[in-house]
Amino acid sequence: MWLVRPAQPDDLEQILEIAGTQSARLSSTLPKQTEALAQKIEHSLASFAGKVPASQAPRFLFVLENTETGSVDGTAGIDARAGNGQPFYNYRRDALIHASHELGVSRRVEVLYPSHSLTDQTLLCSFSIRPQLRGTDAFELLSRARMLFIADHRDRFASRLVVEIQGVQSEDGSVPFWDSLARHFFNMDFETADQYSSLHSKTFIAELMPPNPIYVTLLTDPAQAALGQPHALTVPNLELLQREGFHAGCYLDIFDAGPVLEARTDAIRTLVTSHRKVLHGRHDEAGELCLIAAGEGTDFRCTLTRAEESIDDEVKVSVKTWTVLNKSAGDDVRIAPL
Repeated sequence: MWLVRPAQPDDLEQILEIAGTQSARLSSTLPKQTEALAQKIEHSLASFAGKVPASQAPRFLFVLENTETGSVDGTAGIDARAGNGQPFYNYRRDALIHASHELGVSRRVEVLYPSHSLTDQTLLCSFSIRPQLRGTDAFELLSRARMLFIADHRDRFASRLVVEIQGVQSEDGSVPFWDSLARHFFNMDFETADQYSSLHSKTFIAELMPPNPIYVTLLTDPAQAALGQPHALTVPNLELLQREGFHAGCYLDIFDAGPVLEARTDAIRTLVTSHRKVLHGRHDEAGELCLIAAGEGTDFRCTLTRAEESIDDEVKVSVKTWTVLNKSAGDDVRIAPL
């Protein structure tokens, strides 16, 4: 069975392996250094336990586990407050009108404004999964388990959710938007800047980039074409999030100009369609395949199982599912259709 649970210190080496196999910057907020990742897991466990100091923002890291082999095959995260106490920077797409009354000429010119308007909204992040699992039920479980966690811990999260979708990157590793713009202000390549951001924050971007609007017409043609476009490998995740109710707004990732998705938390499909049930057991597996979550804080578990629901707020699942969730008959669970 597949299980989504909080990341543990023992998962560190497998998470590093997953991060190392991700191509095209598919997990920018997941550090690839042992010490930094260990600190992230430690902070995550404190967040699950509700023991994060008031000066820090809760950050949650989940892993996808194959319960038959014990292997960790994916990660997904939630930052309760985007920016984690610092400004969370993006570019905001807008336009300026350049006009001359004397010449009778008017032209609309697209510009990008540095913005931190999304600071403190809840950020879905650190999504990575082994390549062979993309597009599978396990892929959907890993992404949507976070929504079920939010549903059961609603007071920990903001009224709006945001997700940065990775943008266009060439097969040779070049990033058109970064190469056209940021290279003029940073003495580092894209990968170095991206890893620095995962270890620290994006604040250094704002400190080194010009505060004035960027005229899109001054970018190279490949950079202009990349604005708001997802990397091909992120399309399945993008489509899943769109089914959840996310939409691309006017914001772009400050590194690669990928789209930034936004949604109202209480309107997310999983939150709307999920409901609480009382757990009961059966010896066989029958019913519709669904997501089922249980447990508070560090005890949170979410898995895929076949379940039969009754009209009296009960759900019947196999005893095997009980074991995976660490629950027994009469306990409350949250269930959502696959």
